Amino acid sequence: MFDVTKVQAAPSVDLLTPDNSVMLFVDHQPQMFFGTGSGDRAAIINNTVGLAKSAKAFDVPAVLTTVAAESFSGPLLPQLAEVFPKHEIIDRTTMNAWEDEALVAAVKATGRKKIILSGLWTEVCLVLPALSALGQGYEVYVVADASGGVTPAAHEHALQRMVAAGAVPVTWVQVLLELQRDWARQETYGAVMEIVKAHAGAYGLGVVYAQSVIGAHAAG
Repeated sequence: MFDVTKVQAAPSVDLLTPDNSVMLFVDHQPQMFFGTGSGDRAAIINNTVGLAKSAKAFDVPAVLTTVAAESFSGPLLPQLAEVFPKHEIIDRTTMNAWEDEALVAAVKATGRKKIILSGLWTEVCLVLPALSALGQGYEVYVVADASGGVTPAAHEHALQRMVAAGAVPVTWVQVLLELQRDWARQETYGAVMEIVKAHAGAYGLGVVYAQSVIGAHAAG
């Protein structure tokens, strides 16, 4: 029951924070991109890198995984690997990343309950681990624009299936700004603005304009 006396200026526990989340990047690899047809592949690459830089800016743990890297799918997206040059890349044989013991151990080791999930393809490599993690009590946030399926229908239906199971669809800029949440947080403000300018398209151009006209302190 609603009690107005308990209303206070405080964030929801449902919000993503640098302390409660882990990012899981699944199968951003050449062969998987070749088969992606749900959206512009260059845009997916840009969004994935923007998301990765967001994790780095806020010290959010990141788990990187590939499938059959040496025998079929090729290496992790170079632009993504460049953001995390010292990270281990967990290569699997399983299409369902959540059936790989090393990957599950890596996620568990972070101690985080909220998984920010992205990858290729949405209808296989995201649905399977998303449903598996949800079934074990994790909260899953699927970054729709840093992921892709074989067709638009495949991508959309996969998102619907995950949402029906309890996953939350988000975009990479939404994740970035939710992690920042307050423009007064100067320790990450500069990094956020640089990520926006490099990867957020017209929004980033707007920041360039605002900072050139108003000054470097321009926010939002």
